[in-house]
Amino acid sequence: MEEEPSILVDIHQLRIGMYIVLDLGWLSHPFPVNRFRIASDSQLEILRELGLDKVRCIPSLSDSDAMEEVHAPVKKPGVQPSIGAALNGKGHTTPAPDLAQIDEQLRQQRERLEACDRRFVETTRQFRKLAENVQGSPAMARMESENLVNGCVQELLQCSESTIVLLSEGVGERNALHPVNVMVLCLLMGKAQGLEPQALQDLGMAALLHDIGKLKLPASLVLPFPGIQPMDLARYRGHVGESVLLGKAMGLPSSVLLAMAQHHEMADGSGFPLRMRGEELCMAGRILALVNHYERLCNPARPSMGMTPHEALSVMFAQQKELFDPLVLGLFIRMMGVYPPGSVVQLANNRYALVVSVNSSRPLRPRVIVHDPLVPRESALVLDLETQPDLGIRRSLRPGQLPREALEYLSPRQRICYFFERAVHAQRLEVGT
Repeated sequence: MEEEPSILVDIHQLRIGMYIVLDLGWLSHPFPVNRFRIASDSQLEILRELGLDKVRCIPSLSDSDAMEEVHAPVKKPGVQPSIGAALNGKGHTTPAPDLAQIDEQLRQQRERLEACDRRFVETTRQFRKLAENVQGSPAMARMESENLVNGCVQELLQCSESTIVLLSEGVGERNALHPVNVMVLCLLMGKAQGLEPQALQDLGMAALLHDIGKLKLPASLVLPFPGIQPMDLARYRGHVGESVLLGKAMGLPSSVLLAMAQHHEMADGSGFPLRMRGEELCMAGRILALVNHYERLCNPARPSMGMTPHEALSVMFAQQKELFDPLVLGLFIRMMGVYPPGSVVQLANNRYALVVSVNSSRPLRPRVIVHDPLVPRESALVLDLETQPDLGIRRSLRPGQLPREALEYLSPRQRICYFFERAVHAQRLEVGT
């Protein structure tokens, strides 16, 4: 898509209503986007303090009245207002945002993401420890499992709104990534469905321990793969029964064991081991089976065959809908958003971006890291599309469709791992205020 024709306008001829493009990196100005329609005097004051002589303007996107004076003689004011204060009409001053605010946003952003990484790493370590105790000390493993899940449940219930966060590449104990990932998404699903705390705890336990029977499988059979021999496939599928047996040895309640037994059953009867259908499945089993399926589409045995989160959701909705309870599938898609964390997208302004978090109650406007060659990757701000109504997502992409420089900058994850955090409604610099 070709960009609209633009002209250079003297900095002192900028007017409210002009649609401008700032050819600067995001850390060189306090606006959350590089292109927008000027909406207030305070924005004009900030623009005049940026040290620019001219600014690129797109006439076709600007108000016609604002463009009338573009070719008139430039009238430079004798005194410029300070960027640090803008009159609000009542004799008071309101400090205008500056680069210090962006630095503070970056610091808070890094702290939140690092905190999520640390919590996920600790959770995977706890899982590894309890997995080591399952066969030798099942009672101890049960206590450790209950404590781990209960901590996540209590934290989740304390959040009025939760954000699903994409974690850094390579965090956590590798063998624990799948069960912890499934537990996190199942708990978010359970909360979205309004489950009572005890039902949420049971769902979390089933999700965390659903594959515990794989401890008895050789590493080569932990995940099925194309061309697997029938005998090996049968042995792989036997992990469901082994998980239930270990769960019984741990003294897990029947509600947890039932969901564990159903984590590979499908609503159309094509699952295993009992080929159960629709209403025969408990609600926790339906949720666990769907989340487990999604996780394996994103993180298969061979990473090269993995789907992007957007692709996985699209396949589940368009091609595999009959496998899932329609209400559970609909809830999952609403929770994850059309573009779940980990999706690579192109924005309406043609820039490439990586979705890094989704507020589960506002799933259509995720937060993204945007490729900006003028800003170092480690300094890139996460842009909240909820605050940018004119900057939506145009399409989803596979990582291989990105230009090389955008691919290196955004670094799409080979393994998709999620955790949750309390939704943060920080003060933001809004375009148009």
